Amino acid sequence: MSLINVSNLTFSYPGSFDNIFEDVSFQIDTNWKLGFTGRNGRGKTTFLNLLLGEYEYSGRIFASVDFEYFPFEVSDKTANTIDVISLICFDHKDWKLSRELNLLQVSDDVLYRPFDTLSNGEQTKVMLAALFLKEDSFLLIDEPTNHLDILGRKTVSSYLKNKSGFILVSHDRYFLDECVDHVLSINKCNIEIERGNFSSWFINKERRDSFELAENEKLKKEVKRLQKTAKEKAEWSAKAERRKIGFDPIKVEKSLNRRAMEGAKSKKAMKRSKVLEQRQETAIEEKSKLLKNLETADILKLSQLSYHTSPLIALEDISINYGENIVCENISFVIEKGDRISLSGKNGSGKSSIIKLICGEDIAHNGTLRKGTTLKISYVSQDTSHLNGNLSDFAKMHDVDESLFKAILRKLDFERVQFEKNIEAFSGGQKKKVLIAKSLCEKSHLLIWDEPLNFIDVISRVQIETLLLEYKPTILFVEHDRAFCENIATKTVQL
Repeated sequence: MSLINVSNLTFSYPGSFDNIFEDVSFQIDTNWKLGFTGRNGRGKTTFLNLLLGEYEYSGRIFASVDFEYFPFEVSDKTANTIDVISLICFDHKDWKLSRELNLLQVSDDVLYRPFDTLSNGEQTKVMLAALFLKEDSFLLIDEPTNHLDILGRKTVSSYLKNKSGFILVSHDRYFLDECVDHVLSINKCNIEIERGNFSSWFINKERRDSFELAENEKLKKEVKRLQKTAKEKAEWSAKAERRKIGFDPIKVEKSLNRRAMEGAKSKKAMKRSKVLEQRQETAIEEKSKLLKNLETADILKLSQLSYHTSPLIALEDISINYGENIVCENISFVIEKGDRISLSGKNGSGKSSIIKLICGEDIAHNGTLRKGTTLKISYVSQDTSHLNGNLSDFAKMHDVDESLFKAILRKLDFERVQFEKNIEAFSGGQKKKVLIAKSLCEKSHLLIWDEPLNFIDVISRVQIETLLLEYKPTILFVEHDRAFCENIATKTVQL
């Protein structure tokens, strides 16, 4: 066992006035299986790069272990997989590699195939196996689930459960629960470490948030009461002061002690007013300490057009092939109004091809596809590489209301400063949110979302789930987040 110590870490990107991290200190045990969570754009990948020494920073990071980053950059993807592995771990033992691949349910024959012929899931598993051959290293595993189907995620989570010494960035709730024993969370104002899995951390966070909200409401009432009382006391004090000096006690009052009495009353009222003012300031100061780490998740709204007939779409015995490669065959299902259909299956089973066919792409196929002639579809693609320019131009290009578009992004935790940046500078999760916000702005009869949650943080996932459950739009989606599928789908089509 050894420790990674982070002391007084402060970092901002060159040219930026905003610190990503400010005076952060904490300690990590290198035997921990550490889940790393936080909202998109908070700096998770940035922190991993700081551990790797990629950026200059102030403060101190001390570690007696080497760091290795996943995913490993493969410079020549046409090389055989065994050669790619040798670049990651040049002194590996063949029997150890075979053991790791077997644990990940990958056949040894992939070693002698070009790396670029492997599926995304196979590539993920091969790189994880190679990295865990570095037994003296602490692994930084960044979003390994994005190219894994549900079965692949279960295999990898079982694999990681029996390992130790890593930080795992993931937003898949079930996946994190299966394989971590500590959670490192980037909050609004600090970084915290808590023992347990993701679910226990999330429950504790909700309790802390509820407590802060309750305390905040109590303090708001206390401040309001003190303000009212202080105002009354100040008015009484001023009135007493006027009475003290505004008349001749010998002419008006027979009692010569009246002036002294009025003075004492005035002094007491002034003192009481000052005490109330101090209590008010203390209450306001206490209130300002609350809600700093409260994650707001405003309710999203959706207004879907109603189509005049049902079903909206029908597929009968659809088969798709690319050359001699049969992707899927004899697929039949219908999309009725109000359906929330999960299109499920292993990687490569044809899910994205079916979606693209429905959306109107020219894909060679056999069978019958029936679709309403006036049906309007709002599509969210897997790919975000085509996104560029600023948000205003993006909204104009796609003919969506800019104010509504940006309001949705604000609810999805976009800071206003993000509106001044180009989309290319956004994190992976922020880019996906741009596509989802666009889709929510579009007037459509049917939502078709292809892996919409890749890179998106958990709190935003819950927001999107709440939206779909409340407004019940007609939607066809592909998603490998098991919790999302179980919560949302009214039907499942298994390819």
